[in-house]
Amino acid sequence: MTAVKQNTKRSKWALDFAHKNKQEKNADIASPPGYTPAVALFHAADSIRESDSNHLIIKKSWDLALGPLKQVPMNLFIMYMAGNSISIFPIMMVGMLIIRPVKALFTLQQTFKVIEGTHAFGQKFVYFLGQLVNIALALYKCQSMGLLPTHASDWLAFVEPQARLEYSGGGFIYDVEKGELHSNVAGLSPSICSRPTSSSRTSTSAESRVELEDKLRNNCNRTNVSNIAVEVEIGTSNNEPIGAGTDVITTTTTPKTRTRTVRGTERSAANRWKAVGCLLRRLALIMFVISSLVACLALLSIYAGPIFLVQLLVVILVAYLVAGGRFRWFYIALKTAPRDFIAITRYIKVLWIIRGHERNNRTIADVFRQHVRKHPNKVCIIFEDQEWTFQQIEDYSNKIATVFSTYGYHKGDVIGMLLENRPEFVAIWLGLSKLGVIIPLLNTNLRKASLLHSIKVSKCQALIYGVDFIDAVSDIMNSLDPKFPLYRIGNLPDKKISNLNDNDLTVLMANVSSAPPLLQEKGSYNDQLVYIFTSGTTGLPKAAVITNSRFMFMAVGIFMLAKFKTSDRIYTPLPLYHTAGGVMSIGAALLHGATVVIKRKFSASAYFMDCIKYKCTIGQYIGEMCRYILAVPPKPEDKQHNIRIMFGNGLRPQIWPEFVERFNIPQIAEFYGATEGNANIVNVDNTVGAIGFVSRIIPSVYPISIIKVDADGEPVRNAKGLCQICGPNEPGVFVGKIIPNNPFRAYLGYVDQKASEKKIVRDVFAKGDSAFISGDILIADEFGNLFFKDRTGDTFRWKGENVSTSEIEAIISNLVNYKDCIVYGVEIPGLEGKAGMAAIYDEKATLDVHQLSIDLKEHLASYAVPRFIRILSKIDLTGTFKLKKKDLVAEGYNPNIIGDKVYYLNEKSGYQLLTAEIYEQIQQGNIRL
Repeated sequence: MTAVKQNTKRSKWALDFAHKNKQEKNADIASPPGYTPAVALFHAADSIRESDSNHLIIKKSWDLALGPLKQVPMNLFIMYMAGNSISIFPIMMVGMLIIRPVKALFTLQQTFKVIEGTHAFGQKFVYFLGQLVNIALALYKCQSMGLLPTHASDWLAFVEPQARLEYSGGGFIYDVEKGELHSNVAGLSPSICSRPTSSSRTSTSAESRVELEDKLRNNCNRTNVSNIAVEVEIGTSNNEPIGAGTDVITTTTTPKTRTRTVRGTERSAANRWKAVGCLLRRLALIMFVISSLVACLALLSIYAGPIFLVQLLVVILVAYLVAGGRFRWFYIALKTAPRDFIAITRYIKVLWIIRGHERNNRTIADVFRQHVRKHPNKVCIIFEDQEWTFQQIEDYSNKIATVFSTYGYHKGDVIGMLLENRPEFVAIWLGLSKLGVIIPLLNTNLRKASLLHSIKVSKCQALIYGVDFIDAVSDIMNSLDPKFPLYRIGNLPDKKISNLNDNDLTVLMANVSSAPPLLQEKGSYNDQLVYIFTSGTTGLPKAAVITNSRFMFMAVGIFMLAKFKTSDRIYTPLPLYHTAGGVMSIGAALLHGATVVIKRKFSASAYFMDCIKYKCTIGQYIGEMCRYILAVPPKPEDKQHNIRIMFGNGLRPQIWPEFVERFNIPQIAEFYGATEGNANIVNVDNTVGAIGFVSRIIPSVYPISIIKVDADGEPVRNAKGLCQICGPNEPGVFVGKIIPNNPFRAYLGYVDQKASEKKIVRDVFAKGDSAFISGDILIADEFGNLFFKDRTGDTFRWKGENVSTSEIEAIISNLVNYKDCIVYGVEIPGLEGKAGMAAIYDEKATLDVHQLSIDLKEHLASYAVPRFIRILSKIDLTGTFKLKKKDLVAEGYNPNIIGDKVYYLNEKSGYQLLTAEIYEQIQQGNIRL
């Protein structure tokens, strides 16, 4: 090792010693021991030979790399000389064009070993591209000579010769694969011979093929054809009916002269490979341009230096940005890059966790069981003064599963649940899910017709209800099967007698073991879990399908994107039958081991007092909750809590900064998403008023968008029939692309398939694709932040709930002896959403508004009861006998404008006459609605 170092030093010294222009410098250099000038000259010559050898290696490497590109002009000359005729000489020359580059690609590894030096990577890249260019030229020559198929059907014939058959005769060509008749007869449209598009999924039977061939062969033998009738019978492979008009196709024509099929075949042969040839020409041109550009850059780097090349690229980039005004995009990209990076890294974590559950085919119960084994004594759910540990929830759910398994319920059965917020709510549906039973979570505000509809539309086979809802269940029992099974949770109050033939679930579970149940069939990742009801855009409540995978995606998504921790305590006063409380908050406990504090009802004055009491670190809100909390008089406890994140949807931008400042909230994680939808977004960077964002750098990473719609909420399409994407600060409807095979992008919709189809828009970004249309109007700023604006259609939002006007109109009309009724939303200053207003046609003034208020509270959920009633003395109809609503919406509830009587809802005394003085108090916020 020492000898090698000494020899190296001698070589360097000798090289300096040998140059005459460095004699003065060499005089100061100390000679190694025993080193004479003669030895120095010898080593100098050796170093010069080594330098020349390196130069030769680099030159040889570049000659080898540029070799394929040097062959391109010669190959073009060979292609020109070969011509397009099919003979021995042209075929041999084309063979030479193909064999040489293909052979070079097979020996690519050995060639790359020869290429050395500092520019080895670039040289290898240039060599590889050059060979691809030569192959593309050879394929193009083969195509121009007709040696390769020219049409998709010809390619198919290469693979399966019998897949495309042509029957000719009398001027007709029958394509069996496409099921079409093509005619060369003058005056006969090809569309006449084609089968209907409705039967595009059918195939022609063997009998019809033989029959058609015989007829056409007979027609070929005639010199003059006066009339040709071709009958083709088309049937499905599964022997299913196709529909009227598709069983038999009869084509009749009267050609003037006999037309040979050969003419059509010759024309087809002349035009073959047209599409593929165009593609190959473009491919060859692109590869040639790229290889030429790379070669020029490589040569420029060698002779002008890499620094010059970098400077040139910088100048080109700046010119490109300036010429297209792209500096703004560059600025936006730099500004939003940290936000996008945070969101993408967290989203990757979500995908990683979900893929793990999918890979192991886990259900919610399986994941929860892992946390039970990990920390059985940790508190899972806190309710009032009760603390349920993970083990207690597991034991209770096992008992539920065993009881209902004993009663014969199994996977695929449906058992509804009408229960207030309590720990048993979670344990019951968790236990039923272990059996594979689907649980519709019924809205506790529903009564009579709405409740009955929800039970029937979800096809419930039994009902579990809380003792607080015994009257609501009694009201609908006459409309249910007398043998409909009922299971009650809770003891009857004193002097309360139940006429229901129900089972006390507490008694049934008394002597049941808490051991895991014996399952006939284990649940899977994609099994349906629960139904969550939503009003949708029209009609009665709809049951949205939530599978294990969908539940996991929503719960894990908010947990990771909002950066929750397993040590957090989450406070939620929201109802557990909603997605926000029942999936996102409860999911943090079931899937991540966090602790959740639930409340029976929301209280604005007790919100932060409870957070202090239960030592919560995360709070949840929805709709107007934040405004109600803000309306409570300030007190010292406002900032004495440990809340670090508040998450939910519905916090208005107008009160966002004030809310954060008063209660000292470090982070607001506003999210947006429909229960039945496939597009959920979250505000991850605390942008005031934003409900989420779409990346301006890589928007395709999460395929959501905002599309233009007309006044009726229908998508506006371009000349190609595709939806138009909104620009920055342009309002439009929020959509999420549907990818059926992707569990994160799939659209599960409702139990009612017809209702599901109404929420799908097709041909959005490309022909044949589809997307979930939310019905909400959003706006995206230039940085991609999304802001909620309004809802399309007649549906409006009030107190965090979607109110369906058609449902309310039908119920009110029934209560007022089928009078005409129009329901719409009106804006109230300082309140989010729109308050319900009902205009009732009462020409004879017989309506009792006091009784109406009592009836509406009985039949409708509290948020659905109209806040204003207008008595109409006349009503306008359209030409199609539809009620006009636009003018009523514009007039609102202002008594100074409206000549009709208007009533407002007083929570204590019912509907009261709205005067000008009361109207002013409502406008100023002195009277709350």
